[in-house]
Amino acid sequence: MITRHPSPNFGPRRDGQTPELIVLHYTEMASAEAALQRLCDPATEVSAHYLIARDGRLWQLVDEPARAWHAGAGEWLGRGDVNSRSIGIELDNDGHSPFSAPLMAALEALLPAIMARWSIPARGVIAHSDLAPARKTDPGPRFDWQRLGRMGLALWPTEPGDPQVPLAASLDRIGYPRVDPTVRLSAFRLRFRPGISGPETAQDRALADAVARMSDD
Repeated sequence: MITRHPSPNFGPRRDGQTPELIVLHYTEMASAEAALQRLCDPATEVSAHYLIARDGRLWQLVDEPARAWHAGAGEWLGRGDVNSRSIGIELDNDGHSPFSAPLMAALEALLPAIMARWSIPARGVIAHSDLAPARKTDPGPRFDWQRLGRMGLALWPTEPGDPQVPLAASLDRIGYPRVDPTVRLSAFRLRFRPGISGPETAQDRALADAVARMSDD
């Protein structure tokens, strides 16, 4: 069940753009109610289309055809103004704890409907940290991207990639912004190899190539 709770923080999508991405965030707040208040406070100038609580409650704050203010500065596939071409979903999580089963179940029910309405493929479901790697880390290392991948709701490679393919080339194909290589690598690992640090490895290159191949499909 979706509860309507309109936020005043939205506007029209620019240049006739329509949603082609879904961006996942964590709230990093004490409760869903606290996040709901912030996302609906005109003084904050932030919002999202949806908010999912830890117990599975789901609120719609902004209509999907409208531009919510969730992504901020960043880019994906070489294009900015991500807000004008995305749907934003806030997840009630502190950034350190596992994501609850009711929250994940609600997300897994919501995503296919949005993807179908706007013809968004699995490669279009991304992390806030993907598009803004120098600024953001959400939804963080505890989010289960592999679980979404198994359901066809996000990219998760099932075939091995080629470790000889340059990492930068693969990250370009996937969509990561062309920022400092270390920052880029950290963002990629946060999503696909959480907890890994240090210099680039053959495993990074192979995994990035595998994800890039899926992005090309």
